[in-house]
Amino acid sequence: MSKPVMNVALVCGPDCDMEVHAIRATLEYFGARVFTYWVGRPYDLIDILSGKDLYPNTDTIVLCFHGEEGQLIMPELEESVYEPGEPKGNFGPEEIRRFARLAGKTVISTGCSAGNVETAQAFLDSGCEIYIGPNDYPDGNDALMFVLRLFYDLIQNNRSVKEAFQNAKSLDAEMDMFQLYENAQQSGRK
Repeated sequence: MSKPVMNVALVCGPDCDMEVHAIRATLEYFGARVFTYWVGRPYDLIDILSGKDLYPNTDTIVLCFHGEEGQLIMPELEESVYEPGEPKGNFGPEEIRRFARLAGKTVISTGCSAGNVETAQAFLDSGCEIYIGPNDYPDGNDALMFVLRLFYDLIQNNRSVKEAFQNAKSLDAEMDMFQLYENAQQSGRK
């Protein structure tokens, strides 16, 4: 295998496996190295967001989760299955601020309403350089096409994240719900 153009962490939440398979196959075809993480419990996501289980030199993290009211919908486990101290319920801004350590990363979320301001700010507070997500409830096909177009421009056309984002938004009117948030502290250092 030749040197990959970027390393991408592809994180699969409950009932999002078809989206993840489509994204992974396409990104690998484009020349990215993709590491797929299957989230079966809260600690799986915590280990990724904290960097504990994140492949070194990962450039971008794609969170494929269903979302609601700015939260990533997590698997529901039988009460006895949770480990001591493991959070229960969905992951919203509070959990993101508590566990995420994403300095310099670009994070893209496909989950419904995961691009609301409070959730985005929580990711930026974790050190994330750029956060992208929908502030409304996109159709699954729209979310998939947005991500594929974004990466097409990043990889194939060597565009910046901001340029690729604008091109992905231009696919159709439904893409307008995707928002890009930038960490002012990170961008000021460049």
